[in-house]
Amino acid sequence: MFTVAVDNTVSAVLYTIEAGDWAEFAKLVHPYVHWTEDGVTTRGRTRVMALLSRHDATNPATSYELRDGQIYRWNS
Repeated sequence: MFTVAVDNTVSAVLYTIEAGDWAEFAKLVHPYVHWTEDGVTTRGRTRVMALLSRHDATNPATSYELRDGQIYRWNS
């Protein structure tokens, strides 16, 4: 079961991507994040930021995992 805090974290991640606020994104995402979009997984916060900075939009997560209050796994 997800809590409001989890939903707020996911919403905040989507907002930072849309805003291009990579400093704030880095605070919300675990350094060893596993980011999966369309079956392709990118690992590591800096690699994920590089990937997302080239996208026009990011799909909301269909599932996710938090570790230490940060997004550790993101699947969309």
